[in-house]
Amino acid sequence: MEFITDISLVIDETNYEDPRRLKGILSSYSPERKGSCYKVKGNIEQLKHLVVKLESTMHHSSTATRGRTRQQDAHRVSPLDVSADVMEYIEEKYADKLKTIQGKSIEIKKQPVPRAAPGSTVQLIFRPHPDSLSTADRLYSDLVRQRFITFYQRTASDLQVTSVSLRSHDQADLKEMFPHILFKPSNNKHEFTVTGPFAHIFNLKQLLSEKARDSGNRVQADMPYSGSKAPSPTHSKDPEDSCPICMEPIAEKEKKTLRCKHSFCRDCLKRAFEYKPVCPTCGQLYGTLTGTQPEGGTMKVTTHSSSLPGYKNYGTIIIEYHIPSGIQKEEHPNPGQPYEGVFRTAYLPDSSEGRMILNLLKRAFDQRLIFTIGRSTTSGRNNMVTWNDIHHKTTTHGGPTHYGYPDSDYLKRVQDELRVKGIE
Repeated sequence: MEFITDISLVIDETNYEDPRRLKGILSSYSPERKGSCYKVKGNIEQLKHLVVKLESTMHHSSTATRGRTRQQDAHRVSPLDVSADVMEYIEEKYADKLKTIQGKSIEIKKQPVPRAAPGSTVQLIFRPHPDSLSTADRLYSDLVRQRFITFYQRTASDLQVTSVSLRSHDQADLKEMFPHILFKPSNNKHEFTVTGPFAHIFNLKQLLSEKARDSGNRVQADMPYSGSKAPSPTHSKDPEDSCPICMEPIAEKEKKTLRCKHSFCRDCLKRAFEYKPVCPTCGQLYGTLTGTQPEGGTMKVTTHSSSLPGYKNYGTIIIEYHIPSGIQKEEHPNPGQPYEGVFRTAYLPDSSEGRMILNLLKRAFDQRLIFTIGRSTTSGRNNMVTWNDIHHKTTTHGGPTHYGYPDSDYLKRVQDELRVKGIE
C-alpha cells in the first residue's frame, strides 16, 4: 500500500528572521501565497528536506527561552481522534508501516478520548522524542500527522468489523489461513470479533458457511480449517498461479484474469463480485458499486451565507441526511433484526470545488454508499446505521480533530475516497 502521497506544509513568514531568504528557499517548491503564509505541497521526503532548510532561518531567542518554546511546540500539533478498532488493526497488522510513518524523531502516543464511549475512539498525540527536540520539530510533527491521516483513511476505507461464531481451538488455523484478519474473542466464548479487508472477511465467512453445511450446520473439531484437497492433474503447479481467494491452484479452463492482471478461479471471482465488484487483490473497481445503505433515506441540501473557516469568500452547503429505522435484509449483518436509523448533518464550502464534491456525494447516496449498518464507533452499539468510509465534516469549526474546518486537504481526501468507489 502506497501511503506517502501529496501532502502540504503551511509556513508563516512572520516566524522567520529574513523573509527574502525564506522566499528564496521556497522558490524551488512552487509555493502558493496567501497573506503572510506560504503553502507548499510535496511528498514526505521533499518536505523533510525543506524543514531542515527552514530551521536555519527561523527566529531565535535565548537558549532558555528556546528550550521552553521547543517543549511547548511539541504539544501544539493538533491531536487526532480515530476509531479504536482501526487503530488496533494498524498496530497489529501494519506495525512496520506505522514505524516508517513516525520516523526516528516523532512518536505517536495513544490515549482515551474524554467523553467518548469506552473502547470506541482513541486520541493520537504527535510529538517529538524528548532527545530530538529542535525548532523544526513542530513542522515535522505536522508532516507526520498528515502522512498518518492519509494512511489511516486508506486503511479504514477497506476494513470491515463483524462477528463470527467458531470454536476457540480453531482460531490458530484461521489465523494462519487469514493473516490479514485480526481475531478478538468476545464475552461469548464462541463469538469472535474479526477485523480485516472486506475481501478477506468475505472469504472467511464463505469458508465458515461451507464448513457448516458440510458438517450438518456445525463445525467439527476434527475438521481442520487448514486442510486442502489435493490438486487435480489439470491444475497448474506454479504457486503464482494459485487463486488468492480459495488458495488452490487454478485450473486452466477455470482461470479468469482481470484488466489489472490478477487471476482467480472463475467461480471464486463470481462470488466475490456478488459481494463487491472490485479486484480482491488490488481493489480496482469493475462495474458500478452498490452499497448496503438501507433504502428509504433522504438527502436534503440547503445553503447559508455564513462561511466556513478556511473558505471566507464562500457560503456554506448544508447536507441533512435521514435514514429511518427498519428491519435488516439479507445484505445486512443480522437479517430480520431491527436497526436504528440516524439523522446526520454535514457541511461543505459553497465553492466550485465544494459543489463538485456535493454532486459526487449525491451519486454515492443514490448508490447506497454513504451509510451502512454495523457497530457505532461512538456508542459501541450494534445494529446501528453508521457512516460507510466516506468522511464528512459534521461540524463547522474545530478542525480535523472535531470533524470540522479548517482542514485544507479535506476536499481532496474525500474526492480520493469517492474515486476508490468508482465515483469521479
